[in-house]
Amino acid sequence: MCDYSLQNVSSRPARIGDRLTTRDFGTGTRGFAAPESADVAVCLLPGTELAFPGGITVAQRNFLVWKRNPVKHRTAIFRQVNKEALNAHHDALEFPDGQIVLLTTLPMGQQATVLQLPATPRTAADARAQQRVDYAG
Repeated sequence: MCDYSLQNVSSRPARIGDRLTTRDFGTGTRGFAAPESADVAVCLLPGTELAFPGGITVAQRNFLVWKRNPVKHRTAIFRQVNKEALNAHHDALEFPDGQIVLLTTLPMGQQATVLQLPATPRTAADARAQQRVDYAG
C-alpha cells in the first residue's frame, strides 16, 4: 500500500531499476508512477534507495507562494514518518545529510530510479521498521 491518500489507486511494488516519475493521482497527494502505467502507483518499502539523475527539487510554501528549492543531493532513502497518525502523509525521502522531506513536496515530473530495495529483515524489529502503515485498521 502507498501513502494513505493512494489507498484507492491501483498499485504495484517497486523493482530494482524502475524509472519512476512523481505524479498527482488526483487524491490529494503525489506518488511515484512508472512510465508504462502512469495511472498505477509504484509503492516503495522503507529503506529503498533512489537516485535522482536530474537532481531533486522540493516545493516549500513561503507565505502564499510555493517556492522550488534545489537539494544538493542526488540520492535518497525512502522512509515513512508520522506512522501513528493515520490521516497524515507518511511517504518521505531522507537525504544523506539526514534531512527528511515528504514525498508530496516534490514537484510533478520529478524523475527517480530505484537503485536498491531494503535488505530482508533479520529480526522482528527490522521487520517492523520495514512495514508500511496499515490502513485497514
